[in-house]
Amino acid sequence: MSWQMSKMNRRYTFSAVAMLIATAVFIFITLTMLCIVMEGAANLDTVFQNDEVLCALKLSFCTAFLSTGICILLGIPSAYALACIDFQLKPIYNVMIELPLSLPDVMLGLSLLLMFSTMPGRWLSLHGIKFIFHINGIILAQLIVNLPFFIRFVKTAFMESDPHMEIVAESLGANSFHTFFLITLPMCGNVILSASILAWSRALGEFGATQMLVGATRLKTETLSTGIHLNMGSGDSKAAIACAMLLLMLSLAAQTLSYIGIRKKIGLTHRRNK
Repeated sequence: MSWQMSKMNRRYTFSAVAMLIATAVFIFITLTMLCIVMEGAANLDTVFQNDEVLCALKLSFCTAFLSTGICILLGIPSAYALACIDFQLKPIYNVMIELPLSLPDVMLGLSLLLMFSTMPGRWLSLHGIKFIFHINGIILAQLIVNLPFFIRFVKTAFMESDPHMEIVAESLGANSFHTFFLITLPMCGNVILSASILAWSRALGEFGATQMLVGATRLKTETLSTGIHLNMGSGDSKAAIACAMLLLMLSLAAQTLSYIGIRKKIGLTHRRNK
């Protein structure tokens, strides 16, 4: 009995310490975000009066949606291959595909700049496919930053999905494509949706790789994150804070939607396990 009480006391102490640390982190991050909110609320009207901010918002939206769409098209089959298919070079594939996650964004942008400065890149440019100092480069920069994140997120969902349902479907005559699209994909649907929303949100705020590959040209390659950099550099803090406020609001909405999707997935898994 005393041993059980001692165990409960240790668990309570550990939980209390963990909650204390979590509360400290929560306060730190909340205060940091509130600094943007307090300044941004007073300057939010700048969004509707400043053509530059509106242009940056439009460009950020368009490039983020396009890069996220490419992430989905490339990331889902890649994640499935890494999670559910056994092949000889699988560990190398995993390491190389996830390597950008541990690299600075500016280094990824430099890699792209070097790649498209070579003969193949110049050949593409001569045939009208431009990336350096071009809007296409923004999409490509967002893609190299977000694709490994998306694949890792979705790969975990595929690894945790129930393989018995696929086996049953195939035993009933379904081919691999039908099994994937009608069984596997719906099982991971909420996680894929959450990963897509987070990738879109990350694309909105991507800066380092974009800055290195595309540069920062007002009203041409200026995204919201680039707008913060340009406007702070020119002394227009109101426009910079307005861009930051927009990013914060959009990211908060995306994070909330993603969290709801993940919670639904957890709830469905819990009910299925019961």
